[in-house]
Amino acid sequence: MPRVTVNVKWGKEKFTNIECDTDEPPVLFKAQLFALSGVQPERQKVMIKGKTIKDDDWEGAKLKDGVTLLMMGSAEALPEAPVEKTVFLEDMSDAQRAEALELPTGLENLGNTCYMNATVQCLKSVPELQEALKKYQGQAFEGGTVQPGPAITAGMRDLYNLMDQTPESVPPIMFLNLLHMVFPRFAEKSEQGGFQQHDANECWTELVRCLQQKLTGEPESDQSAAANRTFMDQFFSGEFIQTWKCIESEEQAVTKTKETFYQLSCFIEKEVKYMLTGLQSRLKEHIVKRSSILDRDAQFEKSSKINRLPAYLSVQFVRFYFKEKDAINAKILKDVKFSQSLDLFDMCTEELQKKLTPMRERFREDEDKRVEELQKAKEAGKALVTEKKTKSEPFSFPEDVGSSNSGYYELKAVLTHKGRSSSSGHYVAWVRRKADNWVMFDDDKVSPVTTEDILKLSGGGDWHCAYVLLYGPRILNVPIDQIQSEGEDNSAEVTMETS
Repeated sequence: MPRVTVNVKWGKEKFTNIECDTDEPPVLFKAQLFALSGVQPERQKVMIKGKTIKDDDWEGAKLKDGVTLLMMGSAEALPEAPVEKTVFLEDMSDAQRAEALELPTGLENLGNTCYMNATVQCLKSVPELQEALKKYQGQAFEGGTVQPGPAITAGMRDLYNLMDQTPESVPPIMFLNLLHMVFPRFAEKSEQGGFQQHDANECWTELVRCLQQKLTGEPESDQSAAANRTFMDQFFSGEFIQTWKCIESEEQAVTKTKETFYQLSCFIEKEVKYMLTGLQSRLKEHIVKRSSILDRDAQFEKSSKINRLPAYLSVQFVRFYFKEKDAINAKILKDVKFSQSLDLFDMCTEELQKKLTPMRERFREDEDKRVEELQKAKEAGKALVTEKKTKSEPFSFPEDVGSSNSGYYELKAVLTHKGRSSSSGHYVAWVRRKADNWVMFDDDKVSPVTTEDILKLSGGGDWHCAYVLLYGPRILNVPIDQIQSEGEDNSAEVTMETS
């Protein structure tokens, strides 16, 4: 009998009274089952009493009305085995983890060289410095001799190039050798034969001084000024105007002097709880010096105000002092808070404040506009998520390359120390990549961290304490449509900003 009515059991389901025409090939019957179950015919296995029914004939299949067939097969395709074996993050090597998370390159510790590694990583956070180093054509060994400026500058250039070419950690052997050659104190060894630990800020200061000697400044409108200013002078140096007034004699004329600085110091005194307080505490102090009127040493009041702000500002927390009893540089563990943003307007001269005001007004206008847009979106019950093409406004005065034209700064990097003295313990670099994304460089171990982790570095215990902070310029990003409406040139590179 060519036509029969059968039942089909598929897992927990059962299809009843299915008409089966044995004059047609079994593949048509399987098409009926596909319509009922969703299992593709090529993935069906239909059986009767242990006998598998083929696609092209019914050979061996004894069908009759009411018989029950068994079907096996899944409606969804089975997952294919991955081409490459899955490796979980915790099972990866440091190099594999860095590549998977797109992390920057770490530096191997060559024996108490964390002070150098942390300093190098923090300075690498300055994009303009990296570009200036790439342009440097000098060699470490000039004229067969080793001089600090050329050696360190060429060494940092080559080290940064190497770090940019691989996700794997790099052993900074050549740079360490150059550092030892030009600064022998960093090559001193302990009684055990290994390299001694050193103060990271001393290393920072020496590297900046060497770069200041050799890196050519960017072109300036005032060519005479450009001839005398190097890259580090432009982007890392500030200037104090100091006023000297004799307290003991009104006849002593008030004098003013200028002082260039490459770093500000936060003095950690008893009443200091915040970094800005520590910075301001030494703007006015009493100094003993020679009075020409009194013809003797006298008390002078020294008042300092900033007359030039650099684009990149480093701040040292003065945490170490010499402890005569133990003959070591002991550490002040006091908790001193620092912020992600820094405003130095109040520390500037009146003249500089007037110059900073126009850009600061533009920042305020931009902030007010964002608040207004957010309020309108809130009233409309909509989320403010809009992508805008923006242009980054210059952060320097046109006539002063590398300066800050607003006095606003954003934290770029933190160099921390963990331990009780500058000649022991461990140094680590914490570098901001973008927004809330930071990276911790613990020598060759590189890990992603957040702003919350950074704010825990303020001190107060044996955990990592902020020792040197590097602030960079706060950038004003203006929407392109606003620029066009104002008739400005928008030929510069634009970026997409999500607010």
